[in-house]
Amino acid sequence: MRILIDECLDVRLRHELPGHEAKTVLHAGWLGVKNGKLLRLAAESGRFDVFLTVDKSLPSQQLLEGLALAVVVLRVASNDIVDVRPVLPEFLRRIGEFQAGHAYMLP
Repeated sequence: MRILIDECLDVRLRHELPGHEAKTVLHAGWLGVKNGKLLRLAAESGRFDVFLTVDKSLPSQQLLEGLALAVVVLRVASNDIVDVRPVLPEFLRRIGEFQAGHAYMLP
């Protein structure tokens, strides 16, 4: 899977997703682009299958139907990599389930 990691997450996360092509918003060249525009850019670029974030409000604030990528929200205490790491095994286990145009909350 091709994963875009939101800028609110630690850039080191891209190395914690073995077997997948993971890039951060910074590495994609979209640092500072706001959620709606960012999702459209990622979807229209054809470069990503999944957008990974901890922004719990994003699914309710953005129209995801018809979007050419899935949005996965990690429900964690903070965006610190120490809080995010324990959820990554479930993310990796379920990654094949994620469908474009839908949002998923983990765990």
